[in-house]
Amino acid sequence: MKTCSLVWAAAGVATAIAANAVWAQAYPSKLVKIIVPTSPGGGNDVMARIVGQRLTERLKQPVIVDNKPGGNGAIGSDSVAKAPADGYTILLGYIATHGINPALSKLPYDAVKDFAPIGQIAEAQMALVVHPSLPVKTVKELIALAKSKASAPLSYASAGNGTAPHIAGEEFKQRTGIELIHIPYKGSAPAVTDTMGGHTQVMFPSLIAVSRHVQSQRLRALAVTGAKRSPLFASLPTIAESGVPGFEVTQWYGFFAPAKTPPEIVERLNKEITAILKEPDTAKKFADQGAEVVTSSPQEFGKFVQNDIEKWRKLIKAAKIQAD
Repeated sequence: MKTCSLVWAAAGVATAIAANAVWAQAYPSKLVKIIVPTSPGGGNDVMARIVGQRLTERLKQPVIVDNKPGGNGAIGSDSVAKAPADGYTILLGYIATHGINPALSKLPYDAVKDFAPIGQIAEAQMALVVHPSLPVKTVKELIALAKSKASAPLSYASAGNGTAPHIAGEEFKQRTGIELIHIPYKGSAPAVTDTMGGHTQVMFPSLIAVSRHVQSQRLRALAVTGAKRSPLFASLPTIAESGVPGFEVTQWYGFFAPAKTPPEIVERLNKEITAILKEPDTAKKFADQGAEVVTSSPQEFGKFVQNDIEKWRKLIKAAKIQAD
C-alpha cells in the first residue's frame, strides 16, 4: 500500500512538471506588463521602456510599462509580489526596493522570499561633488578639511532619508571617520539646487543629474562612487582609489517576477533581456541615462540582492539611520 502511494505521488509530481513545462513553452500568449515603481520620466522608467520595446519584438507580444510610484518604490513592488506568478507581470526593481528599504523599513513584501530574480540590467554611479567655494580639489583634501579643527562641521545634502545619496554619505563617514551633517531634501532637484547655492557643501548625486553643473563649474566633482571609473567622467578617480579603500555605492536596477514563477519562464525572460542588453544601441541609450549595462543570471542576481540587503543593514544599524 505504501509503495502504491509513493508511485501515485511520483506520478502526480511528474504530471505537474510536465504541465508546467507545457505552460512555459506556450509563454507568452498575451500582454506582458512591466511595473516601474517610480514616476514616469526617471532613469529607471526610461530603461524599462527601452527594454520593453525590444521585448515586444522578441516575445511577439505587447510589453507595456505601468508606473506605480509611492512609498519609495514599495507600492509598485508590493503589487508585483502579490501578482499571479505567470510571467505576465514583472518588476523593474532597484537599490531602494530590494537593497536599502528592506534593510531600513518594515515593508508589505519580503524582498527575497516574495520575488523570483530575473537578472540585473544596469548600474549608475554617483559622484562626490562639493560647492566650488570649498578649498578642496581631491577626496584626501576634503577629508583633511573635515578633520581640521579650523573648519566648522560640513553638511551634505541628499534626496531624502534612506535614499542612495544618503547611504553614500553615511558610508563615506563610516569609512573616513569624518563628521558630516546630513541635510535631507524631498528629492534630488532641491538638494542639487541648494548645494549649488552653497547652503550645503557636499553631495553624492547621480552623475547624470549633475553632469551639466559640473561642466559649467557650478559644482566641483572630486570622484565617483563605483568600483571603477565612469565613462561619463573618465578623468575622475573612484573614491576607493582616492584613499578610501573598499568604498563602493552604485544605484543598480534589475527585473523581478513574483515568487513561484516557473523557472522556465524566468530563464526565458533572462535570455531575451540579456540579448537586448548586449545590443550596442541599448548600451548607448542606457549611457544617455548615466547607466552602464550589467548582465547576470537569475541565480547571480538573487545572491547579489541578498548581499546588498545585508551590506546596507550593517551600515544602517551602525549609523543609526531611521526611515521618515
